[in-house]
Amino acid sequence: MRTSILGAAVALALATGSASAAERPKVAAQEWSFGGLFGTFDRATLRRGVQVYNEVCASCHSLKFVAYRNLGDIGYSGDEIKAMAAEFEITDGPNDDGDMFTRPAVPADRFAAPFENDNAARAANNGALPPDLSVITKARKGGADFIYGLLAGYLEEPPAGFELSDGMYYNKVFPGHQIAMSPPLDEDVVEYADGTKATTAQMSKDVTTFLAWAAEPEMEERKRLGIKVMLFLLVLTGLLYALKRKIWSDLH
Repeated sequence: MRTSILGAAVALALATGSASAAERPKVAAQEWSFGGLFGTFDRATLRRGVQVYNEVCASCHSLKFVAYRNLGDIGYSGDEIKAMAAEFEITDGPNDDGDMFTRPAVPADRFAAPFENDNAARAANNGALPPDLSVITKARKGGADFIYGLLAGYLEEPPAGFELSDGMYYNKVFPGHQIAMSPPLDEDVVEYADGTKATTAQMSKDVTTFLAWAAEPEMEERKRLGIKVMLFLLVLTGLLYALKRKIWSDLH
């Protein structure tokens, strides 16, 4: 029971109360460009996801295992990364006087945290600690499908007779259907640089794709290596079979 609640809380959830496994809503499977053996991350989608994270999610959620320079792996230029990092400030130090100070982030820095520490984060969120999103798609059962479903799950109104507790919001995907996190995405809350219409569903899919990449930045290379290994094993199997036929033909 506690495991299921903890997993739900880690997945973007600032929730109270509990829900049993039987109450866990089913999450609809989505079509992802990175799904399957040959799947890859769509670069345009990733860029939009970065924009949604920076303009919406970064105000509450950290991404402490990802550095700005890592964005070079998904097509950002060095100048783009420097400009993006410079928009945020991080705490550094101590300086020669032993004091901590703030400075603009540089590409080598991890994504700037929205709060100085966990206590400050809890104080700003009514006692709840917003989870780090670095590996959120791996930490929650259902992965990317669940994260997308949760973000888009605010679109429906509570069914007749459903009573929400004070300070809670209805979400069709979250266990128990009550979540303390307010709807993070509204239509056109961001203006996409590539002109894509920023619907709630579109933003949910884009930022989920970005978070899936953040959790597994090596996924594409791993798949390429796996395909090479499979091809090698197929060729090796053929050669060994031919060798076996040759050896036994000589014996007979």
